[in-house]
Amino acid sequence: MQIRTAFPYETTHEDLHIPLSDGTRLYARIWRPVTDDPVPALLEYLPFRLSDRTAPRDRQRHPWYAGHGYASVRVDVRGHGNSEGVPGDACDATELADGVAVVHWLARQEWCSGRVGMFGISWGGLNSLQIAALAPEPLKAVVAVCSSDDRYDNDGHYLGGSVLGVDMHARAAAMLAFASRPPDPADVGDGWKDMWLRRLEAVEPLIHTWLAHQTRDAYWKQGSVREDYGAVEAAVLAVGGWHDPYRDTVLRLVEHLDPSKVRGLIGPWSHQYPDRGLPPGPAIGFLQETLRWWDQHLKDQDTGVMNEPLLRSWMSGSYRPATVHGTLPGRWVGDAAWPSANVTPMAYALQGGPRIVRSPQQTGLDAGRFLPSGNEADLPPDQRDEDAKSVCFEFPVEGAPIEILGRPRVTLRIRMDVPRGQAVARLCDVAPDGASTLVTRGALNLSARHGRDRSDEWPAGETEDVPFELNAIGHTFPRGHRIRLAVSSAYWPWIWPQADSAGFTLEADGSLVELPVRRHTEDPGITFGAPEQAEPLGVAVPATLDGQRPERLVVRDVAEGEWRLEVDPRPGGTRVHPDGLEYTEDALDTYTIREDDPLSARARSDWKIRLHRPDVAWDVRIETRSETGADDHDFLTSNEVVCRDGDEIVFHRTWEKRIPRTAG
Repeated sequence: MQIRTAFPYETTHEDLHIPLSDGTRLYARIWRPVTDDPVPALLEYLPFRLSDRTAPRDRQRHPWYAGHGYASVRVDVRGHGNSEGVPGDACDATELADGVAVVHWLARQEWCSGRVGMFGISWGGLNSLQIAALAPEPLKAVVAVCSSDDRYDNDGHYLGGSVLGVDMHARAAAMLAFASRPPDPADVGDGWKDMWLRRLEAVEPLIHTWLAHQTRDAYWKQGSVREDYGAVEAAVLAVGGWHDPYRDTVLRLVEHLDPSKVRGLIGPWSHQYPDRGLPPGPAIGFLQETLRWWDQHLKDQDTGVMNEPLLRSWMSGSYRPATVHGTLPGRWVGDAAWPSANVTPMAYALQGGPRIVRSPQQTGLDAGRFLPSGNEADLPPDQRDEDAKSVCFEFPVEGAPIEILGRPRVTLRIRMDVPRGQAVARLCDVAPDGASTLVTRGALNLSARHGRDRSDEWPAGETEDVPFELNAIGHTFPRGHRIRLAVSSAYWPWIWPQADSAGFTLEADGSLVELPVRRHTEDPGITFGAPEQAEPLGVAVPATLDGQRPERLVVRDVAEGEWRLEVDPRPGGTRVHPDGLEYTEDALDTYTIREDDPLSARARSDWKIRLHRPDVAWDVRIETRSETGADDHDFLTSNEVVCRDGDEIVFHRTWEKRIPRTAG
């Protein structure tokens, strides 16, 4: 990583409040180049607190953009950080309307040229796309990283119509803790506590709403860009990673947006900016690449970025299974259109007679992290144990290596005797010694087989052909390896099990897997600079005497047949900021299930957050507990928030809720 200290422009920055029409003020930090000429503005708009949690990451890129002639702006959404108001639902209509107002406010400033770009990763990329779909006139360009165009089926809530046990629960638990944090008196003054209490009174666990909408209904369609790609007028650079769960969005955007205004880039990365150097790599000079995008669309400079292939992808080579990879083998390839003329579907028929698919409920414990972010235990380990709990079909690679790019598709001929169930398909690369590397996977709630917007029970004893897609991937299967398709009826804790998960019969005759086989090309023209960033913020991470607990720990109670997965999401520990603020996060997610009982599935998340300024004796603590379970008819949720100012408990609330299982 190169740290850039000299830029074309000197820079300055200030913190201020942006007024909205209802009187609410949003907290903003603006880095600007020192110049008398108006410049375009770049907006990153998030609920994750610019004054502490994202401050180190913000410092890597916002000053860098300012040094290259842009006003780079970081804004906290309403009810979060030091912004006024109360928190609402994720990416709701109010958040998006506020974002549109911020875009217009930026364009009106005397230091702004009237042109605005938006960028962000995950939430920030999602609301960049959503606001682009509302088409505010000043918004001319977007860079969306690891983001989603589909709030229902590709945004951490549902997968193939099934409840995402791991990410829906964990995300809702994290957001409950995050929404309960106070504003900082160093920035908002003595009124911070009144602001905090108003905020706490308005907090509601998001899982209540998310579980209340178990099919793709109007709630999920609001804000899902895939409902109307034509509404997006800004130029979009869509970026993803093969180890990020939202990568399919990149392929849909390059397929459906105006090709004169979109480019796609998919690397080997996890859920991170591609310049950070976190595994897996290789990292690229991403800030330089985005600067080409901004200069092209906000300054009318011909940077050549629109001469790049419509889609640039990392074609991964074969690699051994491991939970972390510093750098993956592979090369960059380019496709001038999507779907690509370089890609041809190739069908492989499944062989053999009827097979009973009845996986033990703990199948899926070796799935790896749903949202990998560069940690040591993110990626799936060797899949041989998972394969043994599944029904497997193999296809030897006997000639030239087989390269695939896109979304594999399976068609499973299924007979089932119960009204509900799930099918999970994993594609693995099996080495000659038997090591099994997970390449990609997909899942389908069988009640969603006729559409994610409906729930249809399976007619008992009937046989149907059920097609569904796996997540997109770029991968090379070498000669001498085997392509393995593994089919299971359970995948905990990714997929919440159905109440009557009795498995199904898979008829091999009539079932197939279809691979998007790409012809081999060499694309030496696709290159990137070395990663570089602005000077770091200078946050200190003090050493602790306590040993760090395992990142992922699986515990088996042999006598009870119970399995427990403990996940430390590694939110960051304690960080001491240059202004003296001590910010601490600690979290643990726990998932338990008995191998023979789908109704035993339980998820629990515990969060602890502390904000401490020793120089002014400010010390606040937030503790939250979130639990999710289910019976035959309902999801059962329990949430608790306890907030302290010093030794005083200033807020304590619990929620207990039953939510009918209508489809999930």
